[in-house]
Amino acid sequence: MSQYLERVVDLLDPALNRLTDMSVEEARARVLSGDSRQVRAIRGSFALVSKEGKTVRMARSLDRPMRYFLAKRHEGPALIVADRIDALRSWLKSEGFENQFHPSYTRMTPAHHIVEIQLIGCPDPDPVYTRFFDPQHNTQPKDLDAIGRNYIGALADEIAEWLRQIPEREPVGVCFSGGIDSGAVFLATYHVLLRLGMSPSRLKAFTLDLGNGPDVAQARRFLDGLGLGVFLEPVEVSPNTVSIEETLSLIEDYKPLDVECAAMGLALCRGIRQRYPDWKHLLDGDGGDENLKDYPIEENPELTIRSVVHNQMLYQEGWGVGKIKHSLTYSGGLSRAYVRTYAPARRMGFDSLSPFTRPSVIEVAEGIPFIELTQYDVPTLYGLKGEIVRRGIRAVFGAELPVFPKRRFQHGAIPRSALRQRFPSQEADYRRRFLELSQA
Repeated sequence: MSQYLERVVDLLDPALNRLTDMSVEEARARVLSGDSRQVRAIRGSFALVSKEGKTVRMARSLDRPMRYFLAKRHEGPALIVADRIDALRSWLKSEGFENQFHPSYTRMTPAHHIVEIQLIGCPDPDPVYTRFFDPQHNTQPKDLDAIGRNYIGALADEIAEWLRQIPEREPVGVCFSGGIDSGAVFLATYHVLLRLGMSPSRLKAFTLDLGNGPDVAQARRFLDGLGLGVFLEPVEVSPNTVSIEETLSLIEDYKPLDVECAAMGLALCRGIRQRYPDWKHLLDGDGGDENLKDYPIEENPELTIRSVVHNQMLYQEGWGVGKIKHSLTYSGGLSRAYVRTYAPARRMGFDSLSPFTRPSVIEVAEGIPFIELTQYDVPTLYGLKGEIVRRGIRAVFGAELPVFPKRRFQHGAIPRSALRQRFPSQEADYRRRFLELSQA
């Protein structure tokens, strides 16, 4: 009997791992162990693959897309790992296996799980998933002031840890709309810089303006009201430069809201890059809505307030690994959607962070007793985020956070009517265009 010769091709860029207290080699060893406690102890941003014999284990943080493809070869299976679908296809083409490729055959490692694959040849068994991040419900007190203090305290700690890793003279930008999440990130960054004895003059609040969008006025009102208007820098971009096809190719996905958001993110990152060729470090507030469950339930016929408050990390992970609604190709929730933030920043050469995606921050959010606080009342749920963040900013920094009505990134950069003229609303249209692009 011939011996199968398995192969693992790791196309991930190791320089993108941002670990705070260990080397990449140690982190890979922890992933290889398969021990959830060891992997949970990895702090920072990471996408890691490790192999021993025919066993491969992979793990990623929420902010790092990680995809793989299992190719069939006469001599044995080959597992290719990358952050992009087109990188998987390029490798297959270079090795003469392009006829095996279809985007739906690729797989995404779900965030917060160790994925174990046995490369034993045809037929290969299904992956085994082991959760390494398992925040519990109802660990926070039924006290909005205490919850806010803990939530914003965790946010500030993550920002401080990130700032300590970058050179003190490097400028820091915040993708800023004046909304609750980007506002919290900006104010936390400003005050953390002061606490660390670092110059706040390094900081800018970048606000995208595609023409008559309401975010610039909101951002100015937010900062002027705090005496911080000097930090605002609107980034004017012509809407004619925004391309659906470019965005679809960039994020390799077709969910309408994510396509719209990614298009705005790319426009903002490109505008900053054109203005500042050497700028590197960006912060944003992606994940804040997911943490505090602030999405319009009525817009999704699959959801009720009970499903939102009873399901662990529903907005971060979707319905969860092993469930019928979980997509093997795309994962679910923000685990899937974070590419809308990651890909534009990566394409434009930025090192970015959303501190809301860090486990320490999510852990506080998941511990909020949402059922007790809301009694299943939807308007009460929608009001919680502003109250928690506002109280937290006051408790941790002694500052007053302006709270404006919720508005999506894409609706703040350009009027909704103008956006709809350029972007269709139906997922089927995006799906068709994406499949055409991915197979061209």
